[in-house]
Amino acid sequence: MAGARDRLPLWVQTRCGLEPRTLAALTVVLLVAAGLAGGYFWTGRPEPVRAPELVRAAPATVAPAGRSGPEPEAREEAGPPPVPPAPSVSSAGKVVVDVGGKVRRPGVLTLPAGSRVADALRAAGGVRSGADLTGINRARVLSDGEQVLVDVPGAQVAGPSPGSGGGAGGTGGGSAPGTPVSLNTATVEQLDTLPGVGPVLAQHIVDHRTEHGGFRSVAELREVTGIGERRFADLEPLVRP
Repeated sequence: MAGARDRLPLWVQTRCGLEPRTLAALTVVLLVAAGLAGGYFWTGRPEPVRAPELVRAAPATVAPAGRSGPEPEAREEAGPPPVPPAPSVSSAGKVVVDVGGKVRRPGVLTLPAGSRVADALRAAGGVRSGADLTGINRARVLSDGEQVLVDVPGAQVAGPSPGSGGGAGGTGGGSAPGTPVSLNTATVEQLDTLPGVGPVLAQHIVDHRTEHGGFRSVAELREVTGIGERRFADLEPLVRP
């Protein structure tokens, strides 16, 4: 025991003295403390940790169309209804008339059915200054295919004849058998009956009449495209302004 005491540190010998009981108690305390410290460090040692397994995402399932949303047919029904096409204007609701003479814009006009001569004159830009409207019934209802001539020399003033177009104020373009055909009131069909005049040349005559405000003399017929000296000589005794 004396040898063990001599091997202790000086501070232990100073603190505890040399009593055997005190030395034994101190030794027990130190052993217990060393055991506790060893157990503490043993439990606190690092341990290997296993990495978590990779979990794959399950593929997304497509629900049937009848459960997750409306059918394609239902979506189409939910949209705006189709717009029906605009109805076309029937030709029965229109009249086509030829306005010539002393108007600002002579030519062939398309007007609503039931229009009157005054409406045709307004559509042609109105009459020119100084034009003579005597004999023109501006309140008369227009018929399809007729002609309205304003202040044209030689134009007849009469009511529209059945089955024929009108002239100045409703003048008929036809003439009695054996009488000259009026270049200012005759229709394309009536001019086509003249010898040597076909539908094309008859249309040229009507276009020339509309463009120049009518024929003032038979000699102006030479200015029409397609009428030469020989054809003019054949037509001269058969026509009049």
